[in-house]
Amino acid sequence: MKLNDPQWLDSQYDNRARVPDHGEYFSRWAAESAQVRKKFDAVLDIPYGDSPAERLDVFPAADGLLAPVLVFIHGGYWRSMDKADHSFIAPAFTQAGACVVVPNYGLCPAVTIAQIVMQMVRAVAWTWRHIAEHGGDPERIVVAGHSAGGHLAAMLLACNWPAFDPGLPPSLVARALSISGLFDLEPFRHAPSFQKVLRLTPEQVEQASPARLPAPPAGTLFSLVGGRESMEFLRHNELIRQAWGRERVPVCEVLPRLNHFDVLDALVQPDQRLHRLARSLLET
Repeated sequence: MKLNDPQWLDSQYDNRARVPDHGEYFSRWAAESAQVRKKFDAVLDIPYGDSPAERLDVFPAADGLLAPVLVFIHGGYWRSMDKADHSFIAPAFTQAGACVVVPNYGLCPAVTIAQIVMQMVRAVAWTWRHIAEHGGDPERIVVAGHSAGGHLAAMLLACNWPAFDPGLPPSLVARALSISGLFDLEPFRHAPSFQKVLRLTPEQVEQASPARLPAPPAGTLFSLVGGRESMEFLRHNELIRQAWGRERVPVCEVLPRLNHFDVLDALVQPDQRLHRLARSLLET
């Protein structure tokens, strides 16, 4: 990691430049997501907090009660994208018997990353309290996320839930999946493309970097990254296992031939290892 080389940092984290046809992914995800919301049962824009951004969508399981729950958190470097672009994640899991929750959150610079973390804590606490009303099992919540969402998924696994609310169980989130996750925020203090938007302070880096936090006392994180992603994304993937150990991060893998965007497509394809790993967490 070259913190004294701003150009190098920007090149490592500019996924859109690394994948020239990135716009095709975004257009397809948005179109497929719109169709999912029309075709499948969904309860949209449920408030889980007070701000306009604190809304989530619930996609109930195709059949059955007390279904395992997948909370999927979108990426976008904490500054872009929307839950509406990611409804396409739901059918592959609802048709397999899971309930899917897709939350939104405020975007930088209107909020800080630390505030986004707390929004996701509120979203998952809402899920624990209310998902049974939608056929989900509050005792089987798996949190998954892509890119910035992968960072947030790891933060939720590390969350001290009773400290947030004494009525919440310590093991509210016991299983998490991070896809192309970001586990140390320090590079974003030095990369010019991110400095003014994310406005990270050294204190926020320490508080909101999973790799700088103690390993959770319990729980499992699967961490995966595409083989065609940058050296920095590959480093982050290894970093979380180094920080938390193999017991907490038993799966830490590079998925061959996948870039930062088609790695997310692999999540919804039943023949892909990433999808199978997600299903294994839901079935635990």
